[in-house]
Amino acid sequence: MDSGDFVTKTHPWFGARRLPVMAPADTIREMLRTGIRDTGWPYQPLMPAAPIAIPRKSYAELFRVTAALLDLVRRTALEAGATTADRLAAYRMPESEHRLFVADQFVEERYADCVTRPDIVIGEHGPQFLEFNVSGALGGPVETHCRLEVWRALYADEFGRAPFEHRSPFAVRAEMFRHLSEELGVTPRIAVVGSTRDQGVESTRYFDLETEYFNNHGLASRFFEPEDLHEAWDCPPHLRYPLGLRNFTIPDWVELGIGVDPVQEALDNGCLLVGTQTSTFLSSKLTMGLLSEGRPWMTAAERDLVARYLPWTRVLTERKTTWEGRIVDLVPFAVEHKDELVLKEGLGMSGKQVIIGKDATVAEWEAAVGRAAGMGTSVVQRYVEPRGCRLAMVADGVDEPYEAVVAPVLGPLLFGGRPAGLFARFFGDGRGGVVSVMGANSSDNCVVAV
Repeated sequence: MDSGDFVTKTHPWFGARRLPVMAPADTIREMLRTGIRDTGWPYQPLMPAAPIAIPRKSYAELFRVTAALLDLVRRTALEAGATTADRLAAYRMPESEHRLFVADQFVEERYADCVTRPDIVIGEHGPQFLEFNVSGALGGPVETHCRLEVWRALYADEFGRAPFEHRSPFAVRAEMFRHLSEELGVTPRIAVVGSTRDQGVESTRYFDLETEYFNNHGLASRFFEPEDLHEAWDCPPHLRYPLGLRNFTIPDWVELGIGVDPVQEALDNGCLLVGTQTSTFLSSKLTMGLLSEGRPWMTAAERDLVARYLPWTRVLTERKTTWEGRIVDLVPFAVEHKDELVLKEGLGMSGKQVIIGKDATVAEWEAAVGRAAGMGTSVVQRYVEPRGCRLAMVADGVDEPYEAVVAPVLGPLLFGGRPAGLFARFFGDGRGGVVSVMGANSSDNCVVAV
């Protein structure tokens, strides 16, 4: 199947049970759009009419494996160099990423993996982890919260009980910050640092949803634009915010012309923002390549786990490596196996730095592989043909919900090592390929356990 073809194959991993549609199409559309309003979320002409429901066993598998693989990802990234400077050199990080590290190396390393969301598709043999997003700025928490609010309103009985299980992203994040405050010995006052310019809207609702939840549940919190961040530390001690969420990435702010100096100043004055800048090493696709190839310290069980859940991934340079038990010259091999591979830059978001071999011409693929091999900052990964699930959908101009087969990219949220909800994005028209929520016909939903 070409990556742009329509998904027709479903997979038993998703289970056979689907939740009934509980309201007319117009009502569902209005509730979903009202819930996510003023957050910068794109308009979606195709929307789910019910949550994606999967068996409890499948739901638990994603979080269990995410936690285990995240530990391996962290160890792999940190071993790349003894110090931050060594890792920056090993990963050939651009100069823009050489900042926002805290002075205490132990603190910098310890709190790098507080927030994570891998991207997973269901392949022929089950879940396949395509990449790890390790960052306080990852998408999913706010969106999952908004979608869950709608589904709970539609499905809960008079006692507030819903016919499915789920995790609340905001509740788990609040608990993470309480735990971190206790561990660090600081007052639990939480700064959420981001920018409405990053969201593309003037409203602060994207950030207010979370800070209001924290404040309503006994955890003092405030949203800060970078220009206001000095107020988090340049004030009387009892009003300071010693801990916070770093809800932005350096590349996004560089592109928007937003300076990060206020953030560095806050870090230097005792405001710890998680995940720390070291999370960039964990998020790099190079780490996935190193882990897939195997590390000397891995146990047999860890190697089996990686082989089962990570598609074959290699850091692309002129060298030899293994493919299905045989030795190959990596660059010529990558050129010759275009239709079986995906090329990914080490750093990138929203699929912008991804080339699916099936979708490229021979000339385009050869040129891209040649450029990437010379840089040493990209990986090639085995293409995974996604399997789908059946989902009730509503569409603009359609009066009744209808059933479709979609291939979701699943994103289990893990905060402080604890499951915090399951986000999903997919092409609402049933296509496969690189799914970006900003792309045409893209849709999102949350996933619940039944």
